[in-house]
Amino acid sequence: MPTTTELGVHGERIAVAFLADLGLRVLDRNWRCREGELDIVARDGDALVFCEVKTRRGTGYGQPVEAVTQAKSRRIRVLAQRWLAAHDEHAPEVRFDVVGVLVRPERPALVTHLRAAFS
Repeated sequence: MPTTTELGVHGERIAVAFLADLGLRVLDRNWRCREGELDIVARDGDALVFCEVKTRRGTGYGQPVEAVTQAKSRRIRVLAQRWLAAHDEHAPEVRFDVVGVLVRPERPALVTHLRAAFS
């Protein structure tokens, strides 16, 4: 049984592969500053995408994407501002996506991608 940290790393790997298959180009992973961490920063055409990944083993506490609360989305917006200030990336559109990964024993993970999950 993987630890919570190992489960999160596994889920992020699945999310990166999923987003890449959709044509997004990953620019950064696990970017940290003192306010927290951004899971994935990617390019989707002209859009810059800040993506939160939530991984679960089951749905006893709801679907993985439901774990992104209003407080979490506010923090991600602040982190996105910090990332933009630290990088020379410009985009006409900034988007906030959520990827939920439900890891199931003996079966492929179920991935849910919410484009523009919040603004």
